Amino acid sequence: MLVARLLERADRLGLAGRPRELAIILMDDAAIAPINQALLNHAGPTDVITVRYDAIPGEAEAGDSGELYINVERAVQLGRRGWPAGRELALYLAHGCDHLAGEDDATAADYRRMRRRELRWLREIEREGVSLELVRETA
Repeated sequence: MLVARLLERADRLGLAGRPRELAIILMDDAAIAPINQALLNHAGPTDVITVRYDAIPGEAEAGDSGELYINVERAVQLGRRGWPAGRELALYLAHGCDHLAGEDDATAADYRRMRRRELRWLREIEREGVSLELVRETA
């Protein structure tokens, strides 16, 4: 439900359109680091990687597809410092959906603009009654 609501909001930006299919792959630092290197030429782990694929010509159903590689380990690490891991994970999903919409955070100003929008989306969705507590650590 959270991702569907995030995609609705991202689609309203009117940039790339909503993907027909979306895969969400949950990973840890060790798994995401080589993908970060291969796809973005960045060394080390990151929080989220977004990949959008053009539609395959001749497919019966038109539309792009996408993948979100989400680093759960990073969210949990931040959760141990006082910020809830589930909320951090929700923020990664929002950031990925923002990228799927065609937004880019290449500059500091772009990053700040995206982050403000993502936090607004999460506040709106939470007011609609959707929980952002996606994970809970147990003792």
